[in-house]
Amino acid sequence: MTIEIREIEPKDYTDLVELMSELGYPTTLEDLTKRLELLGKHVDYEALVAVKNNQVIGFAGMCKVLAFEFTGIYVRIIAFVVSSNQRKQGIGTKLLKACEEWAIQEGAVAITLNSGNRAERQTAHIFYTSNGYVGKSTGFSKKMI
Repeated sequence: MTIEIREIEPKDYTDLVELMSELGYPTTLEDLTKRLELLGKHVDYEALVAVKNNQVIGFAGMCKVLAFEFTGIYVRIIAFVVSSNQRKQGIGTKLLKACEEWAIQEGAVAITLNSGNRAERQTAHIFYTSNGYVGKSTGFSKKMI
């Protein structure tokens, strides 16, 4: 099994629609294309994909952030998913390591992510802790529209 981790390309968007749905964020190809084209114009954002047999089976979206609480920058993983039928093969770990490498290249002193507190996310939490991440906080959000 050869897994390639690389920057996202427009040809990947179709496969990514299904992955975003698995992540809990259903979308259309049209909306996703607009979103990724906009994000692609910002140098502080990065999107990586894991590809197997010319199919996108994993995705990570990140941004580089200036910190208020300490001197320096950190990277926040905003979206992270591996296809449900491709899990437990080391793909997620490989994709996560690529995120960490990008963070280091960008001069980040830390990397963070949020993961929901729902029961179905417990496997993901185990995955993150097994890769050295520590659960430290509870996130809050509010829709403005």
